[in-house]
Amino acid sequence: MTARAGVVVIGGGVMGTSIACHLARAGVPDVVLVERDELASGSTSKAAGGVRAQFSDELNIRLGARSLEAFARFEQDTGHDIGLHRVGYLFLLSTPEEVAAFEAGVRLQNSLGVPSRMIDPAEARGLSPLISTDGLLAAAFSPDDGHCTPESVVHGYAATARRHGARILRHTEVTGIETRGDTITAVLTARGRIATDTVVCAAGAWSKAVGAMAGVDLPVEPLRRQIAVTEPVGGLPPDLPMTIDFHSGLYFHAEGPGLLVGMSDPDERCGFATDTHDRWIPGLCAAMEHRAPALLDLRRTGGWAGLYEITPDHNALIGEATSVSRFLYATGFSGHGFLQGPAVGEVVRDLYLGREPFVDVSPLGAGRFAADAPRPEANLV
Repeated sequence: MTARAGVVVIGGGVMGTSIACHLARAGVPDVVLVERDELASGSTSKAAGGVRAQFSDELNIRLGARSLEAFARFEQDTGHDIGLHRVGYLFLLSTPEEVAAFEAGVRLQNSLGVPSRMIDPAEARGLSPLISTDGLLAAAFSPDDGHCTPESVVHGYAATARRHGARILRHTEVTGIETRGDTITAVLTARGRIATDTVVCAAGAWSKAVGAMAGVDLPVEPLRRQIAVTEPVGGLPPDLPMTIDFHSGLYFHAEGPGLLVGMSDPDERCGFATDTHDRWIPGLCAAMEHRAPALLDLRRTGGWAGLYEITPDHNALIGEATSVSRFLYATGFSGHGFLQGPAVGEVVRDLYLGREPFVDVSPLGAGRFAADAPRPEANLV
């Protein structure tokens, strides 16, 4: 154990390792990351791996676009191949309200440099031939989006952080945060005390408990989401986009020779359970029958469950607490945390250093709920 740290980052997923890496590369001394299990063993390893800038919120568009730039140069920057496939995101739209919302989103995205566009159902099927266009009104597509391997991103950031002097403590559970008045004095772990005056909470679905240790309210709840993997699929186009039926939430993309398939379960309740079950399969099959009937013929060969970290407005919490000195947080991403990891690491580094980040994230502060100023994100998967 280390006895002292300049800053302790709690959480060894994509957010924590990105933050630790950005801090260490900026020359911040004595950066320590603590993870209670293995790196990427929480939500990051269960993510679908999608990366995009097609959002409805300007902040999320900017964070997504900035992260896409970082993913594109990731191997050059870190030496780690993350299996990036820039095949695009294809949102399938079935109601006039969805079309209008995405048309407005595309206009905003285009104004910020994102090359998204609206396309007709025929072009959508040309891009993703497994879909049915029955009842489809339009689609939104951006070729810069895609997917990559979450664990590779984490290990690339961790290795780079270590090279720049950061220490990473695995199998080190945080048990408390010690304060004196409104000042942090230490992080307490199952392996000992780490004296520090600065904490960054990047604990994902477990962030509410971490915040409570310092008297900070982080309104984050865990919600199980499941993914299925199929047998090999013959004749898949090499550039099959991440395809999302926005109305049902059904999505799929290529995963090796088969497909990775997921969908939200409206009957799921908040909690930390990560065991798999088949209660979601009837709803999944109904969505497939309507929008991608070819998927019904595929045998399921595997799958897993992981946790979303959701907030009341389904948008991130990024900022610094006002109730205690030097408690920063980046959590509550509600399903789009992995894809924003690179940009958020940069933002938290600048908040720590007292510099102005490339984007003003103050509207994402945790205090927005007490101030009745939610910041909803509509383009959720």
